[in-house]
Amino acid sequence: MRTLSVDIGGSHVKASVLSPRGKMLHDRVRADTPEDLTPNRLVRIIVDLAGLLPRYDRVSVGFPGVVRGGVIRTAPNLGDERLRGFNLSRALEKALGAPVRLCNDADMQGLGAIEGKGVEMVITLGTGFGTSIFEDGHLGPHIELAHHPFHHDHTYEDELGDPALKRLGRRAWNRRLSLAIDTLRALTFFDHLYIGGGNSRNVRLKLPSDISVVDNAAGILGGVRLWDDRAS
Repeated sequence: MRTLSVDIGGSHVKASVLSPRGKMLHDRVRADTPEDLTPNRLVRIIVDLAGLLPRYDRVSVGFPGVVRGGVIRTAPNLGDERLRGFNLSRALEKALGAPVRLCNDADMQGLGAIEGKGVEMVITLGTGFGTSIFEDGHLGPHIELAHHPFHHDHTYEDELGDPALKRLGRRAWNRRLSLAIDTLRALTFFDHLYIGGGNSRNVRLKLPSDISVVDNAAGILGGVRLWDDRAS
């Protein structure tokens, strides 16, 4: 089974096709995420990207917000009002002619990064801030920690999203990240933390052995594991 894997972000929509063992069969293709994104436009972008790629049998999609049963519940960095309530899975199944699974983008990145041992946490640093948590390879319920206050009544996303990086500068942003990591460690007592997303390249902290920066391609590579019964 080949998997079309799609990573929807605030800046770009990226896609590739994966082999049954999760090997990328084509370089990632991408398109800019428009500011005025609508449901129909999102589907069209994904269909256009799929047309640039080899054949596939099923589709995995990571979305930056809360999704339940294939339906978008929140889309804080894409336009809540335009996208809330849209059944993206159903629309893509109709447009692509293949079964679709939809999950949060941090969950998808986690599926591509974890080793499946103990409590593993993933944070994504991009337009916003995403999190996922796993226990022995099992994906836990998605919790929007990004919008929970952690520093002077500001949320993780307020302090660590792309606007914060541009406002604070890299040095101060890294200090905020260090504080966030300490807070998340106290909250979850993780065995390993993975840092991904486009802004992970700006991490300048001296990281202990239980924290790793992972390639941003993990947001695509998790597409096969999303179809694993243990993960879904």
